[in-house]
Amino acid sequence: MSRSEPGPAAEPGGEEGALFVPDGPQLVPTDLARGPWSPDALHGGPVAALLAGAVEAVPAGEPVHVARLTVELLRPVPVAPLTLAAGVTRPGRKVQVVEASLSAAGQDVAWGRALRVRRQPPGAVPPPSTAGPGAAGLPPAGPEHGHGSPSPIGPYRAFHNTGAELRYVAGSFSEPGPATVWVRLAVPVVAGQPTSALQRVAGAADFGNGVSAVLDFGRYLFINPDLTVSLLRPPVGEWVCLDAVTTLGDPGVALAESRLFDVEGPIGRSVQSLLVEPRL
Repeated sequence: MSRSEPGPAAEPGGEEGALFVPDGPQLVPTDLARGPWSPDALHGGPVAALLAGAVEAVPAGEPVHVARLTVELLRPVPVAPLTLAAGVTRPGRKVQVVEASLSAAGQDVAWGRALRVRRQPPGAVPPPSTAGPGAAGLPPAGPEHGHGSPSPIGPYRAFHNTGAELRYVAGSFSEPGPATVWVRLAVPVVAGQPTSALQRVAGAADFGNGVSAVLDFGRYLFINPDLTVSLLRPPVGEWVCLDAVTTLGDPGVALAESRLFDVEGPIGRSVQSLLVEPRL
């Protein structure tokens, strides 16, 4: 099992230039990791990015690509010191499964499961496909053509308004329905550590249900207890684009789906199951 490295101490909710700050064997969230539903709970994006980094840090033995990352948000993740652990649960030279856990005060608050597939040397297999549903064509207009759209919820400093930068090229927070938005992490995931491509896409993908909301933020909760990201390849550059849509199902259930792009083209898909209920 791998755990975070010791680092400088920090207080929960501090405003350091990162989403998390190492404190001995634990990671302390900053204000920039907080979520929109409560100032006392983290946004799913920073949690997903943290778990993504944990599964990547587990030695593979072969060059591998994380083809799928599933995050289970077991309960609200508090703005409190967190412990991260990860290890291989299904070893193999061609396909591996790595699982990670995030805990607070000895209780698991989130799990991550990654499917890692062995990479082939250049030229061994056909190049990336440019045909088929969701694969053809160019990415949406770039982030330089996008515009900001202030979030109507969570007026305090948080991930959705300070920890990440969002630029819409279609739709906005104030318009219900599908949206196309570029997302960039504004700060590193962990202070003093480089942020990987997988962490960038994991952190961005959790915005799908928020940017494509079909219900009034003020009247309803639509919280995702999970996030699954399937990737054809790692994203290039800092920006990840979500072409997102939310569909309502049985009362209390919805699904948010996003096509994912970088500046060079499509990179995969993300899906979030949603719990929908009226605000009390």
